[in-house]
Amino acid sequence: MTEEIRAAVAAERRDLAELLSGLTDEQWQAPSLCEGWTVKHVVAHTTLPFHSSGKRVLWEMLKSAGRFNHASDRMARADALRPASELLDVLKNNVDHPWTPPGGGPAGALSHEIIHGLDITVALGLGRVVPHDRLRIVLDGMKPANVKYFKADLDGKRLQATDLDWAFGDGPQKIEAPAQELLLMICGRRLS
Repeated sequence: MTEEIRAAVAAERRDLAELLSGLTDEQWQAPSLCEGWTVKHVVAHTTLPFHSSGKRVLWEMLKSAGRFNHASDRMARADALRPASELLDVLKNNVDHPWTPPGGGPAGALSHEIIHGLDITVALGLGRVVPHDRLRIVLDGMKPANVKYFKADLDGKRLQATDLDWAFGDGPQKIEAPAQELLLMICGRRLS
């Protein structure tokens, strides 16, 4: 299963690189679903493991008193000063990179790629649909801890996918939507 997931990560990176290749300068500078970040910030963030040393990440974490989101924001803002073409080349040259988030394994890497890809494509209104086989791996890994981490308000709600046989939560309020929209809800993204 690990090799299947690694192949899915590579496929997702390839798809995103192809999509990013066609963006205009205005789209690179457009807001993403990540609060306060443009599309370029998101790409800088997702490519961070490919162009930053562990020493840099550790130093940024120390400067942020161990607050990952704070360090991540600072690094993304600094790296977004690079030309978009350079960030795109980093992504293209690292499609098969074995990076995984701490404690997340290959499924965590796939989650990272898909969620941030949606942060870009949904914000830009590109209409991309994540392949269901990839999306299912991520959705099946969602736990209450993810909801808590992202500070999503899902109390009393049951999420039901309209395009996959998948549900999350057990509350009386049923929310039906395409699976990738539900994933974004779990991740605390505002879709409107």
